[in-house]
Parts: sequence; C-alpha cells; structure tokens
Amino acid sequence: MKKQTFHTIIIGAGPAGLSCARALAAQGKKVLVCERNRTIGPKTCAGGVTWAGIRSAIPEQLIERQFPVQNVSSSLQKTRLIGQEPMVSTINRGRLGQWMAKAAAVAGAEIVTHTLVTKIDKAAIHTNRGTFTFDFLVGADGANSLVRRHLGLPVENMGIGIQYHIPTSLPDMVWHLDPGHFNTGYCWIFPQARRTSVGAYCCRSHLSPRLLKKSLHTWLEHKKINVQGLRPEAATINFDYRGWRFNNIFLAGDAAGLASGLTGEGIVPAIISGEEIAEIIVNPHHHPHRLNRLLSNHKRHSRLLRAAGKNRWGCRLIMESLLLALKLKLIPFSALEMAN
Repeated sequence: MKKQTFHTIIIGAGPAGLSCARALAAQGKKVLVCERNRTIGPKTCAGGVTWAGIRSAIPEQLIERQFPVQNVSSSLQKTRLIGQEPMVSTINRGRLGQWMAKAAAVAGAEIVTHTLVTKIDKAAIHTNRGTFTFDFLVGADGANSLVRRHLGLPVENMGIGIQYHIPTSLPDMVWHLDPGHFNTGYCWIFPQARRTSVGAYCCRSHLSPRLLKKSLHTWLEHKKINVQGLRPEAATINFDYRGWRFNNIFLAGDAAGLASGLTGEGIVPAIISGEEIAEIIVNPHHHPHRLNRLLSNHKRHSRLLRAAGKNRWGCRLIMESLLLALKLKLIPFSALEMAN
C-alpha cells in the first residue's frame, strides 16, 4: 500500500470500528480501517445481545436464536421472565464481523487486515505496511487499546469472561447468580443455532480468573454439562470509562471502556459508540443522544457493581434483591440492558 492521507483512520475492525467506518464512508469520507488479525470477525464472545440494542442495527438473518423467556436463578431462588418479544438473542460473532466488514466496504471504506500499528504520532500512524496520516483517529482496538495507551489513559476496571462452546444447541437461555462462587458475576448458558456457549463472567478485581474457571466447572458439573476435551476461551472486558473524545482522537467500544461492568455486554455499546462518533466527526454540532443514554446506563451499572463488590454479604444481599425484584416484576429485565 502506498503512503496515503485519510480523513479518518480507524484502528480495529470489530463492531465499533466497522460501524464507524460504514457511517463515515456513507457520508463520502475517505476512511481506512486497520485490523491486526488476518481474519475479521472471530473473537471470544458468548454472543448474547439484548433485543433493544440490536433490532435496528443487526439484520434478522444474523440472529442465531431468540429468547422471549429468560431463566434466572441463584442459590436461593429462581424465576422465568417471560416477555412479549425476545429479551435476548444470540449471534455468531464471526458472521457479524464479516457482515459488518462487507457493509463498510460497500459504503466505500478501505479495510486492511494483518496490519499492526506500532506507533501513533500527532497526525500519523506507523504500521508494518507503512505510515499513514489522518485528520481524525478512532481507537476501536478493544480492551488493550493502543490508542488508549497513546492518550495516557489507564485501565483499572476490567472484567474477565471464560467460556466453552459445546457442539449442541440447548433449549433454554440461563443466567445464574451465586455470590458464593461468582462474587458480583454470573454464569450462563447461551444457545446458538448449532452450538451453545457456557461460561462465566466477573469483575477481575472481585474474582481471579483461576477461581472463576474453577467455579464454572463446579456449576457445569452440577448442570451435567460435559466440557471435557473442549478448549476454554477467555477474554478481558474493559469497563473503565474515562471519556470518548480527545480533540481529533476518539475511543469507541471496549477501547473507551463502554462495556457493562455488571453484565459484560459490549457489542451493542460498541455499535452505538461507533455510529455516534461518526456523526460527531461529520457534524460537530450533533448531539449524541444514544451515546449519552448509554453512558447513563453505564454509570448505573458501575454504581451497582461497586456497591455489590464492597463485601461478601452485601454482594449476596444486592444480588438476591435484584433477582427478587425481577421475579416480582418490580423492575423490568430491560433495566439490565445498556441500550434501553
């Protein structure tokens, strides 16, 4: 690739970067997306997305399974939450990435894979393919973002998710809260079309990855789900939000810490932030209503997580109270969504 200047360079071809690229390219902007991996799409991801967040952003053909019923339990109680429409759906992260990459390319964005960014200057990035200059830079490069490090922003609040994919599609979607084993986190069963993700998530400062994996195995044995011989997958989730706009540099999705620290939900925040950043770049007077609502929910989730993480008994009281409130319909399931 010859040395070029781009209106916007986006580092990272995940949902945040590709949604931003498509929106900018559709407005006629010259956009370059740099992805360090050879393939776009695959990532350690359970694939659960809230219906409110995806119905306008993801086409129906990408939906693997839809669940109007949510089975939520703890060591003391359980409930079945039944909605008029799907509360949560599952997607295949690889298929989503490929579809979003195609949409961005059709709109006019240039996407290059196997491109490692080694250094960022004031108006240029240096890669294994050469140096490229920009008017605007968007960091959409995930939980360990190079762009975030370039801005000097630390990451202290991080979640960890561990999952297995079993080669069958189980009938029900399940969430299990058990502070005795998962602290402020939870474990899950998220069925897709031909397989099922079973895993666990927690704030890394509340539970070590080793103990999280051990507790997950104990729960899976109780549920008679056999993962012997299957390879575990793990990923970090950044929910340490410290801003998204820094002059002509922006952070989107996990790079900005926009995932929910309470649930680990990250796909919908990534898409919303990518689209809103594109709108701001094109029109500086744009008011990012959707992003502001997302940030409001992010703060609410973070406050609840901090309160639950103060001590073991407080955690149990909050988690059991939350489940009871859902069971008695004092709060809707949508209260746990980032895009409600």
